[in-house]
Amino acid sequence: MTMSEIKQRFSADELAELNSGFESGGPEDVLRWVDDTFGDQAVLTSSFGLEDVALYDMYWRINEKARVMTLDTLRLPTETYTLFDQFQLRYRVEIETQYPDLDAVRAMIKEKGFNLFYKGIENRKQCCGVRKVDPLNKALAGVDAWITGLRRDQGMDRGSIEIVEWDEPHGNYKINPLANWTFEQVREYVDANGVPYNELHDRGYPSLGCAPCTRAIEPGEDIRAGRWWWESDPDAKECGLHIVEAATR
Repeated sequence: MTMSEIKQRFSADELAELNSGFESGGPEDVLRWVDDTFGDQAVLTSSFGLEDVALYDMYWRINEKARVMTLDTLRLPTETYTLFDQFQLRYRVEIETQYPDLDAVRAMIKEKGFNLFYKGIENRKQCCGVRKVDPLNKALAGVDAWITGLRRDQGMDRGSIEIVEWDEPHGNYKINPLANWTFEQVREYVDANGVPYNELHDRGYPSLGCAPCTRAIEPGEDIRAGRWWWESDPDAKECGLHIVEAATR
């Protein structure tokens, strides 16, 4: 029996029933179920965008020791690091920070330069792989469930996500409590509950990533237009962290 088979707790029918119930509830219902089901074997993976801080506030109200993990690519905006400090003070939580392998970063830069991502999508994907995907894969190897801030209205393949999915690539469950929420609902929650958030959101950044790969968007632009804005294919604007390949068996 493989590790992924050991971790699968629910059949396809059971997952379908769970998702049907959660669609008519709220994110707090999902997070309460996650806490009851997985306990400290669940972690909120956070880029500290608006969705993620809203989710952690909800999660913390259920369990003050709820885990939160982030990826420090070593190229984040200063405003994001400021939010890390604010968050730790507000919630008295240790942010489980994952870093890229420095030897891999050094080799990549030596071969292709510091700003290789501007020189083609394959280079950009390589940089995302070294700085984000590989550290995430290592971190998720030790948990039974990871919670994300993905929403269906973010477009691309995200429009097909379920609230609870079996994540075959990582061998655990992927939980998307905000799948059926809108950006406006997220913003309303943050404002109503005084949740600390990245000040870049007030400067036209709805989606946040590494500093050299994120810009503010103009009125009317797609919500993810500021991510890798020099690339022409809007459907390719993923870094590889979220592989939409849910197996609900």
